[in-house]
Amino acid sequence: MDEKAAQAPAGAPGSVPPAIVVMGVAGCGKSAVGIALAAALGVTFIEGDRLHPPENVARMASGEPLTDQLREGWLNAIGERIAESVGSGQGVVAACSALKRSYRERLSGFCPEIVFLYLEIDPATARQRVGNRKGHFMPASLVDSQFAILEPPAVEERALSFDATRPVGELVAAAVRLIPRS
Repeated sequence: MDEKAAQAPAGAPGSVPPAIVVMGVAGCGKSAVGIALAAALGVTFIEGDRLHPPENVARMASGEPLTDQLREGWLNAIGERIAESVGSGQGVVAACSALKRSYRERLSGFCPEIVFLYLEIDPATARQRVGNRKGHFMPASLVDSQFAILEPPAVEERALSFDATRPVGELVAAAVRLIPRS
């Protein structure tokens, strides 16, 4: 799984897109990569998991996957935070599963220039990572439900794909190198 670029038009040298969403199933490393990438770019980081309403957190903690309808408000909250950052002239990196194309389209409605960084991982590794996490509401039992609805970004989407089993520093360096300039 090498880095693969989809339709990601180039722009001014040295500039970066105003918004990047690090996406993928639970356990792929969205938060770790997102925090490190935001630091490397000197931009704001948004942790999507913190924007879930309490009802969603309770549902997932009890082992029940979220429906599309339950994700709508959460995706809107992330999109609004992205739009606020971009609107104030701040670049932003957000961690959000964005598992379906329709979710990515919803987020892009708030900021059409979003570039998605898809962290690809296999189910066994994702389950192991989630099972080893401490203090997170998402149980390993929900990993399979995420893979069941996952729609990896299509070629025509503004997205880059990375092997999520690589070290965070390597992923960030590759992302900084490959992120389409806008």
